[in-house]
Amino acid sequence: MFKDFDKSLVLIVLLIFIVGMLTIYSATEARGLPFAESFFAKQGVSIGIALIFALVAISLSYQKFIDISYLLYAANIILLVLVLLIGKARLGAQRWFSIGGFAFQPSEFIKLSLILVMAGYLGNKKDIMRRPSSLIVPCILIGVPFALVLLQPDLGTGLLLVPIFLAMLVVSGASGKYVIGMIIAGILAAPFFWHFLREYQRQRLMVFINPNIDPLGAGYTIIQSKIAIGSGGLVGKGWLNGTQNQLNFLPERHTDFIFSVVGEEFGFLGASALIILFFVLVKKAFVIASQTSDMYGRCIATGIGVMLAMQVIINVGMTIGLMPVVGIPLPLVSYGGSSLLSTMIAIGLLLNVGMRRSTF
Repeated sequence: MFKDFDKSLVLIVLLIFIVGMLTIYSATEARGLPFAESFFAKQGVSIGIALIFALVAISLSYQKFIDISYLLYAANIILLVLVLLIGKARLGAQRWFSIGGFAFQPSEFIKLSLILVMAGYLGNKKDIMRRPSSLIVPCILIGVPFALVLLQPDLGTGLLLVPIFLAMLVVSGASGKYVIGMIIAGILAAPFFWHFLREYQRQRLMVFINPNIDPLGAGYTIIQSKIAIGSGGLVGKGWLNGTQNQLNFLPERHTDFIFSVVGEEFGFLGASALIILFFVLVKKAFVIASQTSDMYGRCIATGIGVMLAMQVIINVGMTIGLMPVVGIPLPLVSYGGSSLLSTMIAIGLLLNVGMRRSTF
């Protein structure tokens, strides 16, 4: 089993971790916090906790996670309901529980819960997925968390669930015409959802089209992000020397817009190297999926691959103005314990499937 343990995948994750920690330090060291209270130290603690959970995800057979997938999914749904009732509000959204100085965000884990519960359903129904009736349960499985996440509101996570859902349907053998039909229905329904968006979400979508319509408000972050990345040039200004970063022109630079700091301080070459690392990581996920004969494992690997790929595409796209700002962190790089923990559990499950793909 351990002969199939992918050491190169672990190395890629460690390299991304290094980039993330260097960038978080650069983005936050000017705040002058005591080391124990700094974002750098807190992220280090989160990495240690995440590694422990990743080891658990590797050690147990992924089939055991499939066996409890509905329980995990139900627990996550309960947390999504509770966060709407008693969660902590921040920046116009109610997405977090505050636990001992750390913020816990249940919506970060619903992506993984959905992947596991979908894999449990699809792996057991692989022979009948071409029937329209077989899509009822999957639509319910995504519909409930999608609605709860949008109520927070968390448009980015809600939209991220959709490609994960569709990709897993495709790999399970669902009829292409039904999948295409759902995509068309979603596009046609998009104008309807406009009326349910908060005002700041509408502003973000409008400034995506033209950031200059509100350069000191909703468009400010995008404008500063593009200035930061563009000013980095080919090789960057050097670690700790990014002016947009160090002079505090760039908001949210340690979370959603951390790629802007990478572009400014490490330049085009450094940013490209980071994207290449993510590309190889995602490619490995799809290779594991293609080489796994067990449908449960194939669905898990596919879902994780799509989850990682879409988060990187959306986050990088936000920072360079090619995607609207929807609050998606850069996996393994952005500051945030919940995102880091869910991503590392996903990486552990990916390694798990790769190790056991020939045993089922």
